[in-house]
Parts: sequence; structure tokens; C-alpha cells
Amino acid sequence: MKSTKQLLGARIKEIRRSEGLSQADLAEKLSIATNFVSRIEVGATYPSLDTLEKMARTLEVELKDFFDYDHLQGETLKVSSVEDLLKDASEEKLRLVFKVTKAIMR
Repeated sequence: MKSTKQLLGARIKEIRRSEGLSQADLAEKLSIATNFVSRIEVGATYPSLDTLEKMARTLEVELKDFFDYDHLQGETLKVSSVEDLLKDASEEKLRLVFKVTKAIMR
């Protein structure tokens, strides 16, 4: 089972992505470091209440929306984990992963 920090981070990431923002975009809007956004999203640290409130305003959601993460306890976190593994992969490796995944999903 994922920790509250991990679930909160995954939910923040989900909302940020739904708004079409990168971690750097969100960090700039909040006047915080990009690596701090990353640490929040992977569940390494909690944001302060002040930061969480600023995030809610910036992402145009209610504070309570960050804690609506029941749906994240299953498949979404697995997909995020795969995305994290692939984000620094070479183009060649990505093509290979795509071919293998496509073959498996047939």
C-alpha cells in the first residue's frame, strides 16, 4: 500500500498534468524549485499547507481535491512508475519497449 505522501504526490502530478503544466511550469508559478515539485510528486516530502494552498489556486482546484486519490491506489501508480522508468530512455529503447508492449497487448 502506498503512503499518504506518495498518494498525495501522485494526485498533485495527475492534476498538474491535466492542466498541461510541466514540473518547471508549476514550480515557476509557485516560486519554488523544480526539484521540490519533483520530490513532492514522488512522495519524498510533504508540501507545506501554504504551498498546497498556492498549488490549489494555481491549478484551479479545491484543496480537498488533492486528497481525492482513492482511484490512484491501483493501476495509475503502476503507469506512473512505468513512465518514470522510461522518461530518460533513449529513442532506441523506447521503440523497443513500444514494440514489445504492442505485441503483448494484441
